[in-house]
Amino acid sequence: MTGDTLCKNLALTIFSFLLWAISPVAGAASLPDVIDSIRPSIVGVGTLYPSRQPNRKNDPVAYRGTGFVVGNGRQIITNAHVIPEEIDTKNNQTLAIFVGRGAQGRAHPARVVKRDDEHDLALLEIDGAALPALQLGDSNTVREGQSVALTGFPMGMVLGLYPVTHTGIVSAITPVARPMENARNLDPVQLKRLRDRYDVFQLDVVAYPGNSGSPVYDVASGVVVGVLNSVFVKESRETMLERPSGISYAIPAIYVHALLD
Repeated sequence: MTGDTLCKNLALTIFSFLLWAISPVAGAASLPDVIDSIRPSIVGVGTLYPSRQPNRKNDPVAYRGTGFVVGNGRQIITNAHVIPEEIDTKNNQTLAIFVGRGAQGRAHPARVVKRDDEHDLALLEIDGAALPALQLGDSNTVREGQSVALTGFPMGMVLGLYPVTHTGIVSAITPVARPMENARNLDPVQLKRLRDRYDVFQLDVVAYPGNSGSPVYDVASGVVVGVLNSVFVKESRETMLERPSGISYAIPAIYVHALLD
């Protein structure tokens, strides 16, 4: 083999390797593929009245937030503040999750298994067939600037049972108690958080109140690193749809691991 032939073969080998290295197969999954894998595990969380409830004045379905499937496929993570304080058991109202997509959506009665009010998390459980569960990651490895996405129901059932995805970055890792311009704005919850502070992820992601409980996951792998729990409101909740702040907060997944344990 001549020197020229050897050089040509080496160049072709290097070129082939570079093509393989930049191909989707060699690298991380594309975001559309990740979303396809995430979507079946996203559920709505709310309450449900029986379909034939006499003298019912309220809507049969009340949407309150988002949740996602973990563990054995019958376990659901959401925010504690998404769970209603009272259930109208007298008229057979039940806590429920809503699964499926569009017209194929269906409801499953759910029950609260555990709550972690300090970290605004709740673990629900359903009966029946297991649903696809998401993988929980190590939130201690999350870094500022990391690309993330969240999938949920930003405006509840207004858009129907169609999960929506928002993307952005982890803009800061910051104490949960955000600074107040005036001490008079501090409520008992904020005061407790000032005493028992822990870090949360501040996200440069547009989200809405209906996204509460949405999984926050790495865009390349789909591994869940946090749970969206609040949105920074600049003016009022009524103006959020028109002028969202683009700042939201997520509880690190380490507290989800603790809840499951």
